[in-house]
Amino acid sequence: MTTADQPTLDLLARPSGGFAMVAMDQRESLRQMFTAATGRRAGDDELREFKLTVARELGPYASGFLIDQDYGFEQVAEAGTVSGGLIVAVDSLQQDPDGPVEDTGIDDRVDMEAARKLGAVAAKLLLIWRDDDERERRLETAAEFVRRCAAAGLLSVLEGVAKPARGKEAEFDGPAAIREAARELAGLRPDLYKAQVPLGGAAPEERLVEECAALDAVIPVPWVVLSQGVERDDFPAAVRAACRAGASGMLAGRAVWSDLVGSADLAADLRTTSVPRLQRLAAIVDEHARPWTAR
Repeated sequence: MTTADQPTLDLLARPSGGFAMVAMDQRESLRQMFTAATGRRAGDDELREFKLTVARELGPYASGFLIDQDYGFEQVAEAGTVSGGLIVAVDSLQQDPDGPVEDTGIDDRVDMEAARKLGAVAAKLLLIWRDDDERERRLETAAEFVRRCAAAGLLSVLEGVAKPARGKEAEFDGPAAIREAARELAGLRPDLYKAQVPLGGAAPEERLVEECAALDAVIPVPWVVLSQGVERDDFPAAVRAACRAGASGMLAGRAVWSDLVGSADLAADLRTTSVPRLQRLAAIVDEHARPWTAR
């Protein structure tokens, strides 16, 4: 593939140059949400149907849509329900059924070139970042991901999630770790970096702007924020703060649809609740985000 053939972030962006993208690549974490909401463990078919319904209802309003291979990527690609760019998750997750993601790698079962031919414009890798003995190995994994995406003709979306090293939870400085993860991982020059909101978004907006500006200063590529760890009601202000500080938007799932897990009429609830949420977030992005071309 020649340089001229390489895709650009316009494939994931709104006309404003910002990003209002939906994440629907949760796997065991989504199953945990079902257990919490319904008191029972959801099967694979139920997870897949949830994801496909979210794609049908929110896909037309999202500038990008992220989904995993095991629970719906091919069906979403074939159905053409996503009007923005389709992103395939290529991370293998090390996660106990009832626990958080502890580590990740590249899922070699995902054929990136085949995904591109099906309609994907980008691939995403979640990378758990810890200041421990595995730091160099994780950095090489991230670098390999960026290389593979370029070779396959896909945009690379690299998500760094900073967590404390085991046994060092008490001394963990969240904002500093988020910055260090971003400095190291975004320094690999993925096409787009996906960052945590500092302080979990639980601070006055001007304080968040300050923290996000410090984060922006170490990121050399366009970046967006994720919603995990941020209370749903706090997320719009967090997106606005990040965008005011230099972010180009968001790639978020939980803040858009998580309270509808277990709904008796998911499609209707997505239309009345999640679509307006996504539209409000998109309006914030259009007003405040730094266009990706300005990076």
